[in-house]
Amino acid sequence: MTATANTLASGPDWHVADVICTASAGDRPFEEAHRDFCVAAVTGGSFRYRAQQGTAMLAPGSLLLGNSGTCYECGHEHGSGDRCLSFHFGPAYMDRIVADVPGARTLTFAAPRLPPLPALAPLLAEAEAARDLADADAFEELALRIAGAAMATISGATHAGCGPSRRDQKRVAEAVRRIELGADGPISLPALADESATSPYHFLRTFRQVAGMTPYQYLLRTRLHRAAVRLHTSNDAISAIAFETGFNDLSTFNRRFRRVMGETPGRYRAMRAGSG
Repeated sequence: MTATANTLASGPDWHVADVICTASAGDRPFEEAHRDFCVAAVTGGSFRYRAQQGTAMLAPGSLLLGNSGTCYECGHEHGSGDRCLSFHFGPAYMDRIVADVPGARTLTFAAPRLPPLPALAPLLAEAEAARDLADADAFEELALRIAGAAMATISGATHAGCGPSRRDQKRVAEAVRRIELGADGPISLPALADESATSPYHFLRTFRQVAGMTPYQYLLRTRLHRAAVRLHTSNDAISAIAFETGFNDLSTFNRRFRRVMGETPGRYRAMRAGSG
């Protein structure tokens, strides 16, 4: 085998894997089959992808598009190896996403790939950062967003038009309150969507429109804000603050706090204590 796949996150009818291929120009391509729908973001290397929809060269920033049950072949005539973030969706899961993408009319991808597009660059950067930071909790939202963006782009659909309805705004407001009340415990995207009586993709899209960020991003911001207040106003151990504000382990808390606040929790506390 010239490729290894490390599962980063998974859920009912979906999963995401970090796929590293070491094939070179001397390796003969062989035919494989997509067992489900696949949207794979190329993060390193390049390769030729041949599928039912056609043949394309994929490079970093492009998206491989695979239809469930179809055969494909990858080749490396022009270089060795590649790395992809590969998102996989069962047909029923993908069907629910397509139903909530305005203007999308077909379940299958009509093209083999999407080239590197400026509009998709921030989303793909988020996904690569989640992989590098081992942020498994971020991937369910990222999977929905990437599948929806790919389907909308390939079908020519857009999200332009009417903004969120008053009913959707009310649903998001209720979800925000739910996150605020339960931020120190587990909160999942499907659970929030179920409480609002909408599909996860529709809920995620309207939440971003109304709140300006995803539910997971809002949850992290709430937890980090509360941790920062505690660091400033109490002498509790940093580990205790991390666990009590909803983080499962200290290393994850330290990494996320530094990424958002620009400094470690210990330095944040010391700097505020010195200025008090």
